[in-house]
Amino acid sequence: MLEKVQQGTDARVGLHRWDSVTRATREWFYRLAALVALAVLAPLLVLLALAVFIDDGGPILYRQNRVGRRNRLFPLLKFRSMRNGMAGPAITASADPRITRTGAILRKYKLDELPQLWNVVRGEMSVVGPRPEVPKYVDYTDERWQRVLEDLPGLTDLATLVYRDEEARLARVSDRETFYREVLLPDKLELNLCYQRSRTFLSDLKLILATARYSFLPGGFDAAAIRKTLLEDLGE
Repeated sequence: MLEKVQQGTDARVGLHRWDSVTRATREWFYRLAALVALAVLAPLLVLLALAVFIDDGGPILYRQNRVGRRNRLFPLLKFRSMRNGMAGPAITASADPRITRTGAILRKYKLDELPQLWNVVRGEMSVVGPRPEVPKYVDYTDERWQRVLEDLPGLTDLATLVYRDEEARLARVSDRETFYREVLLPDKLELNLCYQRSRTFLSDLKLILATARYSFLPGGFDAAAIRKTLLEDLGE
């Protein structure tokens, strides 16, 4: 018991050092890291852009307004993974007929998210932070949202990792909109707040490594085990 208390104390100390004393430093560190990543990944990004164009023409990038820190809207960037001119629901489930062949591969390995490194360089996002939501799903009067929106949104976070298979879950329900609003989104908010309370440099590193692992090797993904392990690491 004493050991757990001490671990919790150490985590809180780490949080204060990482989140308050070095918050600006952390953000600039991630901006620099994103710039380096863009330079290193440039050949891959060019190949992915060509694949998108060959499969379904232009545009190569998809832009969608998302809610950022303190309610500011910004254009989230992705490689386009859906066909031009096909209308449909805002929530995407697996096997959606709008998804192109190239788009299916990009989405499976989360490669469609790579252009968001530019959002990080611009200071609109961070590497680790709550995933930015579209305005229609944000309740600005909810205290949970108010707290979550004090952080820069990120490329990955605890909720993103736990719900890596979100599209497959949505495909199993008939009313996807209601399921997303009433089941998935509230749980995501709670996970965001758990991470916000106990965030440390080490927890960020573990989250980044886990995200990379399950992006390239999605076969071993176990949402329940990941949730349990990461929450225990945070002392939650």
